[in-house]
Amino acid sequence: MKARIPKHREFIIAFPEDMAQSRQDEAWDKLNQIVEDYKKEGKSVYTPTFIEDCQAKVDALKAEYGFDYTIELR
Repeated sequence: MKARIPKHREFIIAFPEDMAQSRQDEAWDKLNQIVEDYKKEGKSVYTPTFIEDCQAKVDALKAEYGFDYTIELR
């Protein structure tokens, strides 16, 4: 069986190496909540505007937790 997954852009999150695992887990939970809330709107990460729709929320978490991210085409 073959499946074609559409190309889409993704946030690639990188936490500082010295960040405590518990703090990383807390940030991941909040990042995943952004995705879950987005899905509740009837959208998915394959929606062409996913990055633009979520970037302000991800940037707010970036400021709070100090991680970096890039946006990559997958």
